Amino acid sequence: MISNKKKFLVEILKAIIKLIIAGVFIGLLKTYDTIIACILILKIFHNLYNEIIKPKTNKNWILLKGMLLTGFGGIVGETWGVSNNYWEYHEVNRELPLWLPFAWMLAFHYLYKLERNLIPLLTNQSAKNKIFLAIILALILPAFGEVITIELGVWTYYWPYQLLGVPLYAFICLVFVHMLVYTILHFVCKKWNIKDIVFS
Repeated sequence: MISNKKKFLVEILKAIIKLIIAGVFIGLLKTYDTIIACILILKIFHNLYNEIIKPKTNKNWILLKGMLLTGFGGIVGETWGVSNNYWEYHEVNRELPLWLPFAWMLAFHYLYKLERNLIPLLTNQSAKNKIFLAIILALILPAFGEVITIELGVWTYYWPYQLLGVPLYAFICLVFVHMLVYTILHFVCKKWNIKDIVFS
């Protein structure tokens, strides 16, 4: 029987592999932002079908809310950053690639699903430990994905204090967006008595 520790490491490894595939996919197709956008939209519909449309009961509406909140917050942040010349996207004919809001939506799904898989493996599933897990994942994994796409020439940050092309401010912003959505969804679950392993 596989221990929880090994299962935890396997889930992390699977998440890293998915991140590498997504980063390389966007990096290689960066000049075709419409194609990337269409593929990401199909992935979003696939996720929503599996979590909301297909199940007869326990439809996961919190997932849709989180994806919409993150997509909206992400595109607001991207517009602010690009318009202030804090970062720049390359090899597209517009300031913001068409795939951006969908990538933010899928980033929420990615972190949510990973947290949902990891929380049952925690020895202590207290609110404090769940929040700590969410912060650590949001701090490390999205930045790792950004390193891949930056190295493949998708965009460049102009903020200082960078680690592998990702500035300290970006680490802070990624955690802030994720934890803001996390907090909103926690209160949504509390107010409407929604049982969710991540946010309840």
